[in-house]
Amino acid sequence: MGLPVVAESIDSYLAEVSRFPVLSPVDELKVARRFYRDKGVEDAHTLVTGNLRYVVKIAFEYRSYGCRIADLIQEGNIGLMQAVRKFDPYKGVRFSYYASFWIKAYILKFIMDNWRLVKIGTTQAQRKLFFRLKKEKQKLISEGFDPKPKLLSERLGVTEREVTDMDQRLDGWEISLDAPIKEGSDNERSGFVASEAVSAETQVAKKEMGAILHRKLASFKKNLNQREVDILENRVFSDTPVTLQKIGKRYGISRERVRQVEHNMIKRMKSYFEREIPDFDSFLEGLSED
Repeated sequence: MGLPVVAESIDSYLAEVSRFPVLSPVDELKVARRFYRDKGVEDAHTLVTGNLRYVVKIAFEYRSYGCRIADLIQEGNIGLMQAVRKFDPYKGVRFSYYASFWIKAYILKFIMDNWRLVKIGTTQAQRKLFFRLKKEKQKLISEGFDPKPKLLSERLGVTEREVTDMDQRLDGWEISLDAPIKEGSDNERSGFVASEAVSAETQVAKKEMGAILHRKLASFKKNLNQREVDILENRVFSDTPVTLQKIGKRYGISRERVRQVEHNMIKRMKSYFEREIPDFDSFLEGLSED
């Protein structure tokens, strides 16, 4: 389609993308309907190029994870082209809104696929940093301290070098959002970037920890008797918990005894997770910042 290439220099790409006009809602719908009917290459090209800035904007929402922004934009562009192929303009939804789901899906898939390659946390100390660094920096600032690597390293029990390395991984793609994308241009980078960035690292962390918890829970349940498994599944992890009275009647015990069994089992399960998953507490603390 003759689209601009996502080069190593993000500034030059942003400058090139800014040359393509953004379609008005009326023009967007007209072009989308024509493409839906005729499958014309020029109409597809118009829909894609008219939304390239939108891809950049979404890609920058995921910049803090550590993947190259050029790769995220490239994947987002592929998602955008998929959206053009799949879009039905007669469903009453704007193309840009529909396309956002395809763009984000391709970007997130790329991040997930490269989770092991990025290697944000390969040791327990690094994973602790992954979950807690941002929160600890904010905590120090609120207490009136300058969050320098030395102070952070003392608070988190890691070396200054590890703090610096992780900070660079998480923030390495930050750029000045107020600077023009090229000299003499009125276009600022902030025009491409959403005001509130999505925490991609937290999404990936949740996915990773969720898989670990699922495996460990299966192991934990092997050490429970049938009554305990019943209470765990129908009280602790159920969206519609069975009443204490009903479970008590099922096993010939009082409501209070069911409550005690449930309470003790939750304590045992938490201790089990803390013992089997060294990063469990750090993960919970990391989630609280979101």
